[in-house]
Amino acid sequence: MRIKRCKGSRDLLPEEMSRFRHIERTFRDCCLGWGYQEVKTPTLEYLHLFTAAGTLTPGMLGRVYSFLDWDGWSGQRVVLRPDGTIPVARLYIDNMTEQGVAKLCYVTNIFRFEETGKESRESWQGGAELIGVSSPLADVELMTLALDVLKRVGIKDVELRLSHAGLIRDLLQKLGLNPQEQARVFDQILDGDTEALARIESAKPDLGRMMISLLDLKGKSADFLSNLKSTLNHSIPELEAHLDNFARIVALLEATEHNYQIDLTSGRGFEYYTGVIFQIFIGEEKIGGGGRYDALVPLLGGGDIPASGFALYLDHLMRLVTPAAITKPEERNILLRVEPEVIGQGFAAANLLRGAGYVVCTQLTDREPATSRWVLEVRRKAPSFVLIDQTKRKDVALPNVTEVLAALGGGNADQGSVT
Repeated sequence: MRIKRCKGSRDLLPEEMSRFRHIERTFRDCCLGWGYQEVKTPTLEYLHLFTAAGTLTPGMLGRVYSFLDWDGWSGQRVVLRPDGTIPVARLYIDNMTEQGVAKLCYVTNIFRFEETGKESRESWQGGAELIGVSSPLADVELMTLALDVLKRVGIKDVELRLSHAGLIRDLLQKLGLNPQEQARVFDQILDGDTEALARIESAKPDLGRMMISLLDLKGKSADFLSNLKSTLNHSIPELEAHLDNFARIVALLEATEHNYQIDLTSGRGFEYYTGVIFQIFIGEEKIGGGGRYDALVPLLGGGDIPASGFALYLDHLMRLVTPAAITKPEERNILLRVEPEVIGQGFAAANLLRGAGYVVCTQLTDREPATSRWVLEVRRKAPSFVLIDQTKRKDVALPNVTEVLAALGGGNADQGSVT
């Protein structure tokens, strides 16, 4: 009986893995170039990391994979991490609080249950977290870093949508809801419950209509926010600080000449965020997002430490990266044909060539097609090496692998000789 893969999981075939590694490598190199350091967190975390502080919405908690981790007669409930940011915040609290500012990056998988199994229950993210700094410049740096990664992997025509969690939370407070009700309605809004605002409007028509109108607003530029501030100051002056913060971020973003759209309803799925929220789209497909979460580290017991971050969704990016962006030049590929009597000599030559940056594949069967530009034959009788250029249909006999490397045009590693 054939055993199928688990529902909601996927296999990555060689061509897909090439795309994955290309994105992962580009993401890591870009983050390191911006001064971020790579970290890795465990796949398993305690459930209360995500529940005790109310860091995930009820809708999200209903999708976690959890089970008891037995220790003798008792145990604690653990989960396959459903989020990348919260474990990194825990890592910072456990190991790095004395450091102060930390710029951290990671590539990780997360697990979220999807009832039908038609969508993936495991997904991959490339994330960056900037902990210990609270400023508009820090927020804009993260946005620019995310867009820089996308540019380097060859993805164009992205749209940046901006929202602000502080505005939404203060509007809910203005409605007179108690803290528990505010948290519940905020979670409902972020989970996409359109009926939540309708219920507010029926209870408090004036404020409810104002909130719906505000969340429906879309615009661009710091002037848009200034006009919004003038309008709201007459009715809700408490929003001034958030609007000023939002306007400073937008002004800095404009100086970088990145395109963006202000859309206050685009905060869905960012349950623990407290300030600016940004999401990145290709058409209507979301490929990443992030924002400011100044309350998260304090909620996890780490003190009054601000933070912000983002994640790019590698599963989505893999479908968008063109094959041309990851294809290695054929002139770096070599097919090795080696006679059994000189297998040691042939493999030593192949290792030196790989060290010089070439891809060397051993021909294992007579029927194996020679798709590489170069073929290197290693023989027991002189000449020991014959290099065949299949593009120009010519071959040359060479006495040792140093001469082979010279004929290929050299490499990017130290050269030696194997005779």
